[in-house]
Amino acid sequence: MGDSSTPPDIARLSFEEALAELESIVRALEDGSGKLDDAINAYERGAALKRHCEAKLQEAQARVEKVVLGSEGIAGLEPADLE
Repeated sequence: MGDSSTPPDIARLSFEEALAELESIVRALEDGSGKLDDAINAYERGAALKRHCEAKLQEAQARVEKVVLGSEGIAGLEPADLE
């Protein structure tokens, strides 16, 4: 799933759940009405969520490439470019 530095509660999140939480954190940070310590903690969690989302996207890309390259008679297709 994620690397060992990913907090367990984040590692359990689906891509969609992590992205929704990350978007919520970004909105709150952009609002700028919270305390500095809270903002720093939110930023750190947001960074972990971003890494988790990136890892999930890489996993999905690898799965798509495996399906495309492993399909019957379609081995000549290029890997999916999901970036």
